[in-house]
Amino acid sequence: MTKTKTYLKTKDYLVTKEHFHLEYDSEKDMLITQPIPTDITKYYDSNNYISHTDESKSLLEKVYQRVKKITLSQKVKLINNYSQEQKTILDIGCGTGKFLSTAKTDNWKTMGVELSTQAREIAIKKNLTIYKSLESITNQKFNIITLWHVLEHLPNLDKQINLIENLLEENGTLIIAVPNYKSYDAQYYRQYWAAYDTPRHLWHFSKTSITKIFKEHNLSVKKILPMYFDSYYVSLLSEKYKKGYSNYFMAFYRGLVSNIKAKQSGEYSSHIYILQKD
Repeated sequence: MTKTKTYLKTKDYLVTKEHFHLEYDSEKDMLITQPIPTDITKYYDSNNYISHTDESKSLLEKVYQRVKKITLSQKVKLINNYSQEQKTILDIGCGTGKFLSTAKTDNWKTMGVELSTQAREIAIKKNLTIYKSLESITNQKFNIITLWHVLEHLPNLDKQINLIENLLEENGTLIIAVPNYKSYDAQYYRQYWAAYDTPRHLWHFSKTSITKIFKEHNLSVKKILPMYFDSYYVSLLSEKYKKGYSNYFMAFYRGLVSNIKAKQSGEYSSHIYILQKD
């Protein structure tokens, strides 16, 4: 039996202000949000949930969209390293479809999954094929499947990974980006660390947990890459949660320290995992 214990008490800073706690799973070396809400949809009901919009009104939105534009080209460059003749990609949790649109201009055959009606409608207007759920996709296989900060949101984790595995070509590549609760910024901000984002984030992964979870589904981690920008953006939100206002100077400082420390520890604010079938 998996042993769990309370690791940290947290809060939903975005919508409800309700309190939650994180339980440590010693077998998987991961944290689990408790209690898991029976109706998760209401926790996404906020105009401030930035990944479901293309707006760039506030300074925070402007920073987010600017960084997003830079990272989009980096993501397409990454998937091109693992491309095959067909160049087919499925992006799970595709949001407003900006990544898929960028990939499409580079001759990728694209498809997305997005639960949010608001974000999905924006993506469809970009002439993208977007489904509401993985279960809706049948009789198709993909060279590349990506989840950019999505895995931590998925309920019924084992079931979802099974669906993902079945949609991946035998020689295909699965690319996952998730926050890392062992990073310096997570340790510094503790309950205020924005990447806990309870209860929207149900699972909080380490390198060990990603390796163990996917090994059970015959997928092996081939490479781990850092996401340098995440420490700055997460620190900016964390400063606001901790102090009630956005301290840009301190957020930049903490983000920088996190990246410097990660050069030694290998524990960046977020990691990208490259996985392939055994």
